[in-house]
Amino acid sequence: MIKAGIIGGSGYTGGELIRLLLNHPKTEIDFVYSTTRAGKAITSAHRDLLGQTELKFSGEVNPDVDVVFLCLGHGNSTSFLNENKFSTSTKIIDLSNDFRLQADSIFNGQRFIYGLPELNKSAIQAAGAIANPGCFATAIQLALLPLAKAGLLGDDVHINAVTGSTGAGVGLSATSHFSWRNNNVSWYKPFTHQHLGEIGESLNSYGKSVGKLMFLPNRGNFTRGILATAYTKYNGSLEEAKELYNDFYKDAAFTHMSEEELHLKQVVNTNQCHIHLHKHDDLLLVTSAIDNLLKGASGQAVQNMNLMFGFPEAEGLLLKAGVF
Repeated sequence: MIKAGIIGGSGYTGGELIRLLLNHPKTEIDFVYSTTRAGKAITSAHRDLLGQTELKFSGEVNPDVDVVFLCLGHGNSTSFLNENKFSTSTKIIDLSNDFRLQADSIFNGQRFIYGLPELNKSAIQAAGAIANPGCFATAIQLALLPLAKAGLLGDDVHINAVTGSTGAGVGLSATSHFSWRNNNVSWYKPFTHQHLGEIGESLNSYGKSVGKLMFLPNRGNFTRGILATAYTKYNGSLEEAKELYNDFYKDAAFTHMSEEELHLKQVVNTNQCHIHLHKHDDLLLVTSAIDNLLKGASGQAVQNMNLMFGFPEAEGLLLKAGVF
């Protein structure tokens, strides 16, 4: 058993992480730190955990836990780690965007490995610190990495993706309010989304030419999940593309190819990424689907933890979708 600490456990990703770790056979939650809820029951923020835990939020940090998860707002992990020192043996998994880019990956002498297992599995296994990928970034990279590795992304790539309201976090805003979000859809941050940086670095890591990424994110009128579509010019056959993707993901624990068209319900509440390919004239359309809070955040963080500690990669993550 390893002992885990969670920093910032009252939000959506924190709640999902608590749920996963409570049911993980090799992990014990040592503390869940919160500056605003210290002393209150975990279930006061996460009522879905009623009857599953008697844990309370803590106002103190144990610096000697085996692993600590940072579920803080973007930009806050850096300041937290400056103010709170952990043991040199404590592994750190950060769910913010503070350390994802190469320019930001070294902090206080420690390198944060980009935590996309399908791309960096061996490096993750040897890492002491992980920068967990963004949710859009996960869905889009998994859709495009096989083409990038094969040098088949030289032309422009058009990407359209829609995410649920939980992607905006637990804090209320005008566009997450029920009366605005329900029966509604809209785009935001057209062609400038912050996840483009980490996506570009991963796709370029193979040293092959990559065309311009034109990404249009959308807000959906549902709570969980991301459905992403990406298309680019492709001169091969559909069968050749399928062979390329099947070979790339042959050892992936959670990324699977689908012969059928995708829908979100088949991956929501799981750590799965499903991918479908469609050929039209000289265009290849790649569709990917994930749960933004699991494979796009907390589930992938636990997947990284499993790899770092030598546990089976799927330990505690064999979750079933509810499709009806």
